[in-house]
Amino acid sequence: MELDYYEVLGVSRSAEDDEIKRAYRKLALKYHPDHNPDNAEAEQKFKEAAEAYDVLRDPEKRARYDRFGRAGVQGGTGGFGSNDDIFAHFSDIFGDLFGFSTATRGPRPMAGADLRYNLTITFAQAAKGDEISISLPKHVTCSECNGSGAAPGSKAETCRQCGGSGQVRRSQGFFQISMPCPSCQGTGRVITKPCPKCKGEGITTDTRELVVRVPAGVDSGTRLRVRGEGEPGVHGGPAGDLYVVLTVEQDKRWQRQGQDLIYSLEISFVQAALGHRAEVPGLDGNLPLEIPKGIQSGTLLRVSGEGMPYPGRRSRGDLLVEVKVLTPTRLSAKQEELLREFEAAAEKSPLEKVKKAAKKISKAMGID
Repeated sequence: MELDYYEVLGVSRSAEDDEIKRAYRKLALKYHPDHNPDNAEAEQKFKEAAEAYDVLRDPEKRARYDRFGRAGVQGGTGGFGSNDDIFAHFSDIFGDLFGFSTATRGPRPMAGADLRYNLTITFAQAAKGDEISISLPKHVTCSECNGSGAAPGSKAETCRQCGGSGQVRRSQGFFQISMPCPSCQGTGRVITKPCPKCKGEGITTDTRELVVRVPAGVDSGTRLRVRGEGEPGVHGGPAGDLYVVLTVEQDKRWQRQGQDLIYSLEISFVQAALGHRAEVPGLDGNLPLEIPKGIQSGTLLRVSGEGMPYPGRRSRGDLLVEVKVLTPTRLSAKQEELLREFEAAAEKSPLEKVKKAAKKISKAMGID
């Protein structure tokens, strides 16, 4: 009789993914070969549950199965030939159940750890971009043994205790639980003649010289990823990555706000009243700036496209000039007289007389 995958897992045909996964976990634990040694019936149920889960967890396979039955998915799944096939296919499930991957049969390649390097750069380097050399102490694959840990001319031997599987079984009550072999630490191999350079570790410590390309416009907290420059992998796994975390020094001239720069410009109250032509510092040199007549203290004047670059783009932020109008604290008798004349002209005279009075004040104070 053809298997009914829903019946095998004990779920309804409308079951959600989480319910299907929970049902399979329960059956996998119940019929696991370690819990049922030499039990052919339990092994068969274990394989049937795995076949059902393989189909029902996949939306496309499940849709074909619902429409055509087992024949609709026979080309994509013919069951599993052995328990090892099941362990390898669902290593994530068995890792959750038993705290390790029961698919492990010998050493598995593992990626190396990522590394972090803190780098402080100047404001100018952040604005223009730069290539910076760094010295990075790190572990590297041993050049004498190419990472095997065995002395040149020798090789690691198969562990006698686990037979090279990297796993041993321990009985706890009526359960049998697989654990990493204590003799080979789960590698399945024992090094009898360790490499003299790395002492059998397969890695050594070295200082690596790297050039880090800093793009223009970066800010503090930016992380630059350098692929393959982390710790070396284990058992042939890939190396990790290096993350360079930037800190950008502040500049005395500008305050940074994202990609915009803010510059404070101090002018006299006469310049504020009459208007003024000034120069302000930009990233590429001084920039001319027209101060309109009658400007108020705290006004922001925008110079478009003169801020920090956006990393990886041609556009830039803006330069914002904050105008601060200074009020004199010490006046001569003549200056006080002229200011009073200015005040009176503003109250009683037309605009032209006010402007003439303002020019007199400006000349008296030595302001052009």
